[in-house]
Amino acid sequence: MNATNLSAVLLGGSIAGALDIIFAISFAAYNGAAPVRLLQTVASGLLGTAAFTGGVPIAALGLGLHFVISILWAGVFLLSAKVVPTLTLHPLVSGIVFGVFVFLAMRLVVLPLSAFPYPVAFKPLATALDLLSHTLLFGVPIAWATQRTLRNVPAKA
Repeated sequence: MNATNLSAVLLGGSIAGALDIIFAISFAAYNGAAPVRLLQTVASGLLGTAAFTGGVPIAALGLGLHFVISILWAGVFLLSAKVVPTLTLHPLVSGIVFGVFVFLAMRLVVLPLSAFPYPVAFKPLATALDLLSHTLLFGVPIAWATQRTLRNVPAKA
C-alpha cells in the first residue's frame, strides 16, 4: 500500500471511528451506561467477560481496538474501490451501502465469532440508530476519504 492509499485508509478510518464511537458513547450515556463500560464492551470482543473487571486500562484497549477495526474496514473499502472504481463516483450512496454491509458483517459474523459475551440483539431503536450510525457516520466518511484520495492519484500510463 502506497502513502496515498495509506492516507485514505487512516483518514477515513479515523474520522469514521471517531464519529461512530462518539455516537456509541452518547447513546450509551443516554441509556445510563458510563463511557468506560461501553469501551469495556468493545474490548469484550477480544477478552470476553474479563473485560469488565479491568477498569480504565481495558476501556483504553477497547478504544484502541475500535479504531483498529475502523481502519481495517477503511482498508476493505479502499481495496474494493480499486476493484470496482465506480464506488468512488458517488461516495454518499456507496458509503451508505458500505455502512449497511459493515453493520451486518459486525452483527452477524464478527461479534458471534468473537469472545463477545452477549447474544447479538436487534432491539428496534438501538438497531435503527446503530444502522444510521454505520451508514452516515461510518460508511460515508470512509467512502469520501477514499474518493478524495483516489481522485487525486494520476492514472497509470
